[in-house]
Order: sequence, then C-alpha cells, then structure tokens
Amino acid sequence: MDWSILIQIFVINFCYVTLSTLRFMLTMKGYRIVAPLVSMAEITIYIVGLSLVLDHVDQPLNIFIYALGYAVGVSVGIKIEDYLALGYIMVTVIVPDDGLKPNFTADLRDNGFGVTKHYGEGKDGQRLVLEILSPRKNERRLYRLIKELDERAFIISHEPKYISGGFWTKKIKRHQSK
Repeated sequence: MDWSILIQIFVINFCYVTLSTLRFMLTMKGYRIVAPLVSMAEITIYIVGLSLVLDHVDQPLNIFIYALGYAVGVSVGIKIEDYLALGYIMVTVIVPDDGLKPNFTADLRDNGFGVTKHYGEGKDGQRLVLEILSPRKNERRLYRLIKELDERAFIISHEPKYISGGFWTKKIKRHQSK
C-alpha cells in the first residue's frame, strides 16, 4: 500500500469536489466572472486526479479513498458556501395583528432590514404580513430578532433569483457584475 498515492488521490479529489460545489453555487447565484475562473481550476485538478486514479484503479482502497475525498469535498464546499453566505434571502413574516409589539416594523428597520408591510386575512383574523429582503449573512440575526419581537411569528424564506427596483438595486447590481 502506497500512502503517498492514497493521500494524493484524497487531496486531489477533495480539492476538485470542493471547487465544483463552490462553482455550482456561484453559478446559481449569478457570479458571472468568478464562477468560470473557479471552473478552470476545478477542471485542471479533475484531469490530474482522474489520471492518477485511473493509473491506480487496480486497488479497491484507492477507489474508496477517491470516494471519500469526493464526500468530504462536498461537505466542505457546502460549509464554505454557508460561511460566505452568498446572495440574498426573501423572508415573509406573518404575525397576528392582536397584541403586536408597537414598534415591530420599526425595530426591524432600526436593525438595518428593509421591510414592506401589508395586511392579510388568516383563519383566526387579520394578520400583519412583512416582506424582508436581506443579505444571507444576516439571516440568523434576522430570525432571532423576529422571534424576540414576536414568538408567534410564522416565517417563510427563499432565495430570490431576480431583484429589480427598490433601495437594494444598486447594491445587488454591483454583486452580480462581479
């Protein structure tokens, strides 16, 4: 058993898959310059790694190490993307209108969140509906703040694909051109 080959197979596949995961996420979020650059490094590593594995495919342990590098690469790629928190989230908050904290919307705005509010009708009466666009890096802080303001809040979030207009437009266009 050649430990140096096993380590090379693992490291190369780990790097390849980590970059592949990041490239995919960058592509999905519209990073039109960074994603192709990452793909160049990704495919170079892939070719080197594949040739190494194919030269040593006769050993089942080599294939296992290749698969292990792949799995760890996916996991680390996801963790890196979570750390970078690329993109934006759109959060819809629905709260009962009765007994609502008086400064609910103002408190969210004072913490740097843009809020659009309107009213809706729920099963048990009138509801306040808030639409909040936020950078993903502020997502957890936003959720904590909403729950501090009203424990009963119903929260739905998703990642918007297209954003136009409003006070976010200039900031978002700068990110998309990168």
